[in-house]
Amino acid sequence: METHPEKETRPASQPETIETHPKNNKRTAETRPDSQPETIETHPEKKKRKRSRAGAGGEGYRRYVYRVMKQVHPDIGITSKAMTIINNLMSDMFERIAGEAARLVAYTGRHTMTAREIQGAVKLVLPGELGKHAIAEGTKAVTTYVSYGTKMK
Repeated sequence: METHPEKETRPASQPETIETHPKNNKRTAETRPDSQPETIETHPEKKKRKRSRAGAGGEGYRRYVYRVMKQVHPDIGITSKAMTIINNLMSDMFERIAGEAARLVAYTGRHTMTAREIQGAVKLVLPGELGKHAIAEGTKAVTTYVSYGTKMK
């Protein structure tokens, strides 16, 4: 096994230094002796953080509200302020129903949230006829989804 004296290894505690020209950030320390080189330290032991894309994760229901709106009224648009209000309404209703369903699961002493707890939570959160219609539409949507899944197999 031969050794290469030109390849030098550093311990991890010593950062690598690169000399660059302050104006154009090119390695010019050896080409321009009269320039003032700037030292930049890079730390190989530090991990770079992964940047998330703009809009990822925080969108909420905007995309789905827009799709449903275009199915119902293709010629109508919506302002971003109105979309924010609808998105907040959807998030608030989801949190209320999920919280109530979680309390119902805790009361029964079970560990699994089923459609029965969701329906009970909807009845408690949405008053009267509104709750009944919501349960009917939800049941219809789940039935359609399940039947679509069996057709694909």
